[in-house]
Amino acid sequence: MLQLDPQSGAAYANLGVVYMRRKQWGKALQDLEKAERLMPQVAGIRLNIGLAYFRQNEFLKAIPPFESVVRDQPDAVQPRYLLGLCYFFAQRWAAAVSSLEPLWTQESTQIPYLYVLSNAAHRAGNKDLDDRATEQLVKIGNGTPEYHLFLGKYHLNLQQYDQAQAEFEAAAKADPKLPFVHFNLGLVHVKKQEYAQARDEFLQDAAVEPDLALNYDELGKVYWLMQDDNNAEKSFREALRRDPRLVDSHLGLAKIFQKQQKFALALPQVDAAVRLDPERPDSHYVRGQVLLHLGRKQEARKELDAAQRIGSARDKQAESGSVPSPELLQDAQ
Repeated sequence: MLQLDPQSGAAYANLGVVYMRRKQWGKALQDLEKAERLMPQVAGIRLNIGLAYFRQNEFLKAIPPFESVVRDQPDAVQPRYLLGLCYFFAQRWAAAVSSLEPLWTQESTQIPYLYVLSNAAHRAGNKDLDDRATEQLVKIGNGTPEYHLFLGKYHLNLQQYDQAQAEFEAAAKADPKLPFVHFNLGLVHVKKQEYAQARDEFLQDAAVEPDLALNYDELGKVYWLMQDDNNAEKSFREALRRDPRLVDSHLGLAKIFQKQQKFALALPQVDAAVRLDPERPDSHYVRGQVLLHLGRKQEARKELDAAQRIGSARDKQAESGSVPSPELLQDAQ
């Protein structure tokens, strides 16, 4: 069709959807953006652009196309819900509440929705909405394994680790193969500095969900804390094989190579970490240290200055961030 009409926005849009189904995100975005230029009035094309970024965990890039769709279609559930999730993952709590609260009528029987809404409302200081969403969560959850999973997640985000562990263990007892329950138990044990238990939980979740890259990402960090560099390297590589955009895995490999004084191997890994998230002060610090050992002192000084500048800015606006939530991404997709 494109050979017959190279200006066919519909053809580019359809081709973009084909690439999305194949998870070829770069090609999908290239064709969808061509379609958008040719057919800027079609909200569905912008929705797919947002989805392509969302499914790569690039939430900040997904926000503008989702916002534009919500402006055009304020009553459409999917784009509004996805926009609310993007705000949530970006820690824009008030915006998440504004996006999600209008969906109460349609979504208040869904446990993930209530979890996100109550958590965002709590962090935004909206006590009434937090209480209403939490009460509804308890009402409809009825003690199911999924209910215990999301209630545990609520406590985990509030750094209430004992309460979180109790809920996750209740979920695991009711359904040992429930996706993400052992992953979240692993996060609790990491927070409590119980690294052997954390390792075992992430391994259990990996047995249930062998393709979840975050299990190996977290395993790598736990092995690093246990000073098991060999298994840490293997885990980080497994994580990146499944998702090459994981900053912590790139940075983890860089730290391992730095420790082994393999600075030429460390540099491309920390370069990738900085490229993926330029606002991570620890990535700039490690890159500065690596460059110093490679004799590139002027570049190293710039990186160390950047680490200090970004770190100071983050300290001024520090707030407790949300923990990884792969269960929400699966639900949304």
